[in-house]
Amino acid sequence: MKSVCNFISRYMGVLVLAVAVLAMLVPGAFSHISPSIISYLLGLVMFGMGLTLRTEDFRIVFSRPRDVLVGCLAQFTIMPLLAWALSRIFGLPEALMLGVVLVGCCPGGTASNVITYLSGGDVALSVGMTAVSTLLAPLLTPLLTWLLAGETIHVNVAGMFLSILWVVILPIAVGLGARKLCPRLTEHTAPYLPAFSSLVIATIVAIIVSANAEKLWTGGAVIVLVVVLHNLGGLALGYAIGKLLRMTKEKRRAVCIEVGMQNSGLASSLAALHFAAYPLATVPGAIFSVWHNISGATVARCFKRFDHKISE
Repeated sequence: MKSVCNFISRYMGVLVLAVAVLAMLVPGAFSHISPSIISYLLGLVMFGMGLTLRTEDFRIVFSRPRDVLVGCLAQFTIMPLLAWALSRIFGLPEALMLGVVLVGCCPGGTASNVITYLSGGDVALSVGMTAVSTLLAPLLTPLLTWLLAGETIHVNVAGMFLSILWVVILPIAVGLGARKLCPRLTEHTAPYLPAFSSLVIATIVAIIVSANAEKLWTGGAVIVLVVVLHNLGGLALGYAIGKLLRMTKEKRRAVCIEVGMQNSGLASSLAALHFAAYPLATVPGAIFSVWHNISGATVARCFKRFDHKISE
């Protein structure tokens, strides 16, 4: 069973791509699943994240505050500003611009810790950055979205704040509590959680893509290009900042992946909940959900191949 779970975690990018292609070609296969369930599925992923967190993971904030601060500052400056700049450069309409900005303003992706592990990066730093950026998200995600998109679109900052509390913070808190109350049970389930999260993320992608299949077919290549550039720009700039600050190889990889991989499922969920008047706003999150898992898995493989060549 563990070998199957390891296989699923290792090839998460392939799994997500396969599910996305199926959802595009046969959207009816998933049309019976309501998009409203995405918030609950995200809650499950966050609950799983809470189960894997330990007090040691939060100690990194105090033992290595500079590293975590650098990562979180990069997360909430590079990705929002890059999203805004790309939207302007490519002249995206309001709805798509909102979707891209939402993705950029969300915290790090839930898959980033797995990808960091596969890449040989600093997993403790990745987990610490994910935890801190996720805890900051209820405040920073609505605020940054309002600052970057609020001129043309009404942004319900308070509503988004409450949504993130319910979908992200509460499940993590419950997971932490469960780990504290039932440590043995969580230790037994821990090896299976990355695969579980991968399957849930793949399900979220399937729901989002199938619900937006027609828009994705007719939306043109521009939004795909913007999403790809957004992700690759985040990965490259995250790595560059780590190198500029003379971080170790492992830390650079963690910052690179943490900055480039966003919680795009949360972005699509927020778009559906708070911007129903702009249905296209869910599309960038749907594309990002597919692409960043593929690019993340590819980057991890490249890093590992580099390590293998160096060791030869």
